[in-house]
Amino acid sequence: MNASERTPADLLRSALAADPARPLVTFYDDATGERVELSVATFANWVAKTANMLQDDLSAGPGDRVALLLPAHWQTAVWLLACASVGATAEIGGDPAEADVVVSGPGTLDAARACGGERVALALRPLGGRFPQPPEGFADYAVEVPSHGDRFVPYAPVDPAGAALRVQEPDGGAPIELTAAALVARAAADADKRGLGAGSRILSALPYGTWEGLSAGLYAPLAAGGSVVLCRNIEQLSAESLAQRVASERVTDRAL
Repeated sequence: MNASERTPADLLRSALAADPARPLVTFYDDATGERVELSVATFANWVAKTANMLQDDLSAGPGDRVALLLPAHWQTAVWLLACASVGATAEIGGDPAEADVVVSGPGTLDAARACGGERVALALRPLGGRFPQPPEGFADYAVEVPSHGDRFVPYAPVDPAGAALRVQEPDGGAPIELTAAALVARAAADADKRGLGAGSRILSALPYGTWEGLSAGLYAPLAAGGSVVLCRNIEQLSAESLAQRVASERVTDRAL
């Protein structure tokens, strides 16, 4: 991290400039057997397309609130960086009724209908697949996002002092709200505490519902120039299988 990196989008741009081919997010779902590995370039391409969708189709920008009703998943990581790219506030598990945009997985569609603004649904199927039948009242992300551009330029520069993230603290108290600059600083501090650096590879099985899970599962390795092995439903693995994954993925740190 350097002084010019004041927003999460800045961190991604720096990673892209440094080594676009290296892995950034490797995702496992041990309930389905899915494994997806995204290089920095591939991840940044998904972020650009999603940010263009947010800005052009959903009219989201600075000051808007995007409720993300999503689990720890590679597509959730994409949406977090897309929100940061347009300057909107990402709210993990936020109240859809108070949000300008809601983004929902298949298990939270009923709750997401409380949003009076734009609604997007993610099937969370392997390889980013679409819903067999699009949910009524929602745009199917997998259908809509491919047509958007591979490069993103915000209509207005993102203010590092603007709200970027709202999430629960691990103690279950009131949610915290972080500006873009505060998020980057906190992620860098967490990376230092963990001893993460360029080439570090952290395996995280923590949910994205708290800062701890978001930090270990995305922001800290991104700030450090490392990568994350993001695991969903890891409790279905045996100890032997987990050890094999740690070895095969060259994991240097774990958050379980």
